[in-house]
Amino acid sequence: MNYFAHAVDFLEDPYFVAGTAVPDWLAVADRRVRLRRRHVAQVLNHSDPLLNAVARGIAQHLDDDTRFHESRAFVELSMAISAAVRDFLQEPSGMRPAFLGHLLVEVLLDASLIAANPEGLHEYYRLLSRVDPARVEVSVNTMTANRTGRLAGMIEAFCRERILWDYLDDATLLRRLNQVMRRVELAALPAEFVDLLRVLRGLVDRRSGELLGRTGPHALAAKLALESR
Repeated sequence: MNYFAHAVDFLEDPYFVAGTAVPDWLAVADRRVRLRRRHVAQVLNHSDPLLNAVARGIAQHLDDDTRFHESRAFVELSMAISAAVRDFLQEPSGMRPAFLGHLLVEVLLDASLIAANPEGLHEYYRLLSRVDPARVEVSVNTMTANRTGRLAGMIEAFCRERILWDYLDDATLLRRLNQVMRRVELAALPAEFVDLLRVLRGLVDRRSGELLGRTGPHALAAKLALESR
C-alpha cells in the first residue's frame, strides 16, 4: 500500500496519519532505518500521546502491508502488470518490470482512492501541515537503535511537493515514476509509457475493493465510490 491508502480510513489525528507514512518516508530518506513491529510494540502504550499516536500509525502501516502483500489481488495484479511492462518495453527479463509490477499496484490504488475522494486528500495534507516534523523524527528515534537525522527534512519536502496529486495525471505520474527510477538506479521510462499507464489504471480500479480489504465507514465509502465509477 502507498501513502493515501494507509491513511484514508484515519483522517483525524495528525500524528497518527504521519505515523502511517513513516516507513515509506524512511525508505526514501534513510534506508538504514527499518522499523519492525517489535520496535513499535515497546511504545504503543507510552504515556506521551504524541509518541503513542506516531507508533500506532506505524503499526497500522506495517499491519496493512502484511495483509496487502499477501492478498491474492496484489499477487495477481503485480504479476499481470509486470508482464504488461515487459511486453511494452520489450524487456524479456530484468528488474525493471518486476519492480514496476509491485510499485504500480500501490501507486495506482492511491490514484483510484484520490480520484474517488479528492477532499480526503485535501484533509490528508491539512493534517500533515499540523505536524511538527522534528517531533516525528524524535519519536521514530525513540523506537529504533539506528537513529536518523533525515526524516524531518523528508516530511517537509513531502508536504511541500504534494506529490500524491500527480498520481491523477498520466504525464505527471510518469515524471514521478522516473524520479523513483533514478533513485533505485534503473533506466528511465520512455514518454510512450503513458499509453500503458492508461490501461493499467483500469486493471487496478477493477480490483480496488479487493486490494483495500479493510472495513469501516471510510473504507466502505471509498469502495462504493470506486465501484460506481
